[in-house]
Amino acid sequence: MAKRVTGPEIEKLIQLLAKVPGLGPRSARRAALHLVKKKDQLLGPLADAMGEAHRKVRICSCCGNVDTIDPCSVCSDDRRDNSVIIVVEDVSDLWALERASAMNTAYHVLGGTLSPLDGVGPDDLNIKGLVERVAKGGVRELIIAVNATVEGQTTAHYITDQLDGLGVKITRLAHGVPVGGELDYLDEGTLTAALRARTAI
Repeated sequence: MAKRVTGPEIEKLIQLLAKVPGLGPRSARRAALHLVKKKDQLLGPLADAMGEAHRKVRICSCCGNVDTIDPCSVCSDDRRDNSVIIVVEDVSDLWALERASAMNTAYHVLGGTLSPLDGVGPDDLNIKGLVERVAKGGVRELIIAVNATVEGQTTAHYITDQLDGLGVKITRLAHGVPVGGELDYLDEGTLTAALRARTAI
């Protein structure tokens, strides 16, 4: 059994940091050591910011985004085209699309994808809320922007079935060659999707 070289408080900090995506046990130790060394400049302000976030962060009751207000900043923005809704798996996908600034539309966060093997069914996702939003009227297009995985495609088909008869146009993100990508480095699935989704020049 390894000897403990720090107090329980620092060990707890390391264990919690190790649960953050992208940080394993080693990275968590390095991050914890850096925070402890810079206690006044980093650890204190970080603790304050995390405490404030814990108190103020809300899940948007409309789209599922995270913000400190409800409805969130996206849903409250009257400059957006609310007749178009982009459906994403997670909040991180919403943030990625917003960084791209490609469209100024509304969003809907599902909270994951259907995965029977993992026990994730329709009731575990925010699909009912999406159907209710569309059923209220005023939505002309739904852009399904889920990952190109088996679970993502299953979820997309399920949503399409649930919205059948509501008179909304349903589209999905194009799949294929990324901008700046080289054919030699792409996998077969991406190349096949790119050929099937080819467009006129």
